[in-house]
Amino acid sequence: MFFNMLKTTILLATLSGLLFLIGGFIGGTSGMQIAFFLSLMMNGIAFFFSDSIVLSLYKAQPLDKAHYQWIYEIVEELAFKMHLPMPKVWLINTPVANAFATGRSPKHGSIAITTGILRLLDADELRGVLAHELAHIKNRDTLITTIAATLAATIGYLAYMLRHAALWGSFNSDRRKENPFVLILISILMPFAATLVQLAISRSREYAADETGAHCCHSPLALASALQKLENNVKYAHMDADNTQQTGTASLFIVHPFTAHSLSSLFATHPPISKRIARLHQLSKKMFS
Repeated sequence: MFFNMLKTTILLATLSGLLFLIGGFIGGTSGMQIAFFLSLMMNGIAFFFSDSIVLSLYKAQPLDKAHYQWIYEIVEELAFKMHLPMPKVWLINTPVANAFATGRSPKHGSIAITTGILRLLDADELRGVLAHELAHIKNRDTLITTIAATLAATIGYLAYMLRHAALWGSFNSDRRKENPFVLILISILMPFAATLVQLAISRSREYAADETGAHCCHSPLALASALQKLENNVKYAHMDADNTQQTGTASLFIVHPFTAHSLSSLFATHPPISKRIARLHQLSKKMFS
């Protein structure tokens, strides 16, 4: 757990460094200041509105307490164990079996589950999934991943500005001597590097949530079983990958919701399910040996 937190801190610092670096290439010290204030503005918007945006994107509705009292009881029990306030619980009407957590803080936490996951998992497996999502809220992963995504998006925007300046020569006097081809190359590589760092943050947070959730529900094997079922489900019940807004939220889900998965683990939003399951089996041996 400590290693994952340290890794996340280093990766976020790397993203911030890339942001200031590309700001410096655009306009020196003033460019770095612009990059800083731009990131503050975008992070502010994401901080206050990212949860409502993503919930509306998937047309989530409050989970009917009259019909799903047993789910509220599970969430309440797990939230109590994790010393968390009761989050809002939402339902997404789709055959895709999946779930995600969102919200800028534990007080504003929300968990969304799909109708597909309710049909696919048994009560113990769903309890493991809910514990995983509550772990994201407890570990403040919903805020961390939002900040990472916002920083990466800001770097992409500034890279576009740098590329435009390199092509049209619209630099200040301190930057006119820079080789435009080098600057264009930098403008291409910077967003690429930022994306890799963002995805690495997402993967490290999944491992941490698996561990925290498994400890809380006291059943690592139930979560492992759920992950296997969810991965198998994506093969025939998945989301369409033609909506860029939806593909941008893939890292929120407990398993990658699209079939067009990355060819390399470097570009994956989630760790391989096989590795997550193996870790949960190892954790189970430690807990019950």
